[in-house]
Amino acid sequence: MADSRPLLPAVRGLSRRQWLGCAGALGAGAALPAGAQGDAPRTLAVAQIADMSAAHQDVGRDFLTGSRAAWQEVNARGGIKGRPVQHLVFETDGSPAALRTAVQAAGADSACLALSGCVADDAAAAIATLPTTGAPLAQIAPWLLRQYVDGTDTVFRVFPDYQAQIAHALKSLANIGVQRLSVLFADSRLAQQHQPSVAQAAAALRLQVRTIAPPGAGTGQAAGRSPPDALLLFIGGTPELHGFVRQLQLPAGGQCYVIALAHVNLQVLAQLGGVPRGVSVIATQAVPAVTAGLPVVRAYRDALARLYDEPPSPLGLAGFIAARYTAEVLAGVSGPLTRASVLAALRQRPTVQVGGFSVGYQDGRLVTPPVTQTMLSAHGRIVG
Repeated sequence: MADSRPLLPAVRGLSRRQWLGCAGALGAGAALPAGAQGDAPRTLAVAQIADMSAAHQDVGRDFLTGSRAAWQEVNARGGIKGRPVQHLVFETDGSPAALRTAVQAAGADSACLALSGCVADDAAAAIATLPTTGAPLAQIAPWLLRQYVDGTDTVFRVFPDYQAQIAHALKSLANIGVQRLSVLFADSRLAQQHQPSVAQAAAALRLQVRTIAPPGAGTGQAAGRSPPDALLLFIGGTPELHGFVRQLQLPAGGQCYVIALAHVNLQVLAQLGGVPRGVSVIATQAVPAVTAGLPVVRAYRDALARLYDEPPSPLGLAGFIAARYTAEVLAGVSGPLTRASVLAALRQRPTVQVGGFSVGYQDGRLVTPPVTQTMLSAHGRIVG
């Protein structure tokens, strides 16, 4: 059972191609819904808060689609302990005020047991610091990929963070004999967040790394247009990557392989026009390949084919896994389902199998699931 009252109603019900066409028209001034109530006393609810601003909607839309598909599947199989689950979705503009209002609305709903799959990284990190109305809400399986210290023990991550993705990407390059590469941060904030992780991973692998400036960034303009190395690690989102590769100038016959992280949506990048000749983009992924044979991946592909006119994507699979993991946790709670009992069960940090995607902990820390990679070639083909 879904209750989706989006902040941005123009997004609802559109195919990805239609959505891309209206992306520039989405405004940030719309008002959030005042609240969401459970349909009946027997109904359980989980809330999902999404940043659908222009910078993050390519992530949020696919992630939400995957979560919606998963909750419909859960309810089709009888819900949790025989009770339907209401999936409350709050689509926001990502501003602090909008996120605060969404958290308060979720907290005010007495049927709401937890937050599940909040997206994207900036929003999930902000939500983790906000107080809720009533008893605390666990934040389960957020798309929280930065380094984050959870002082309240209410945030339960399941996806490999940026540090793990960066280490995987650089190790893959070192294994094929690469000795140096360039790194480009989309903005100074991302550089401050992730430069230590890049430096640490590069030092461990004895890779030479040179940070370059994006096109138009003062004296770094020329370097951004023509990077010094054929391999470049890009840290930023899909809009920034699209802008960068469109301005990238290569010598005749030159090649450039751009390594991006899981925040980049290769399907959207391809629909925005792809990449120029000689450029390929390889994105690390925090979930198994969408072509994999794991039960959870097959279930995602099957549900997407039945319920939505969308191709499978890693971000959609991540949203599907987030919801399925939440459902597994709720189903495993002993006794009455309350916010307190859900939080207590999560704090035990049990190992949970989600159709072959394992979530486990060691000494209270997430055992990082495997990182995978997907490539968008210059011919517009997505591999992996």
